[in-house]
Amino acid sequence: MSEVEDLIKKIANQRGVTGCMVFNNQGIIIRTTLEQSLTIHYAALITQLCNHTKNTVKKLDDGDDLTFIRLRTTKNEILVAPGFSRIFSSHLSSLSDRDYILVVIQVPVV
Repeated sequence: MSEVEDLIKKIANQRGVTGCMVFNNQGIIIRTTLEQSLTIHYAALITQLCNHTKNTVKKLDDGDDLTFIRLRTTKNEILVAPGFSRIFSSHLSSLSDRDYILVVIQVPVV
């Protein structure tokens, strides 16, 4: 899993990034750079957001699929990549292609 850790480390070291986490579609944490309680909170809420947003996209156009969410608040920018699994596929090949969610939290650039 060193590729995974290297990728998370590379993202986390980017200017303005305050946290990076990967969890599965059930909200089970795979990797994180944040404290555990905050990651659990994000995982629960972001998993729900992804599920609702995927359903909305499907209802709007049955042939479409959610690939990325960008939330910008006054304090943070939250980047969500549902279906993030390409880097994991060689390590966890028994899981489906869309089982992981990558979340990056960063300070918004003004």
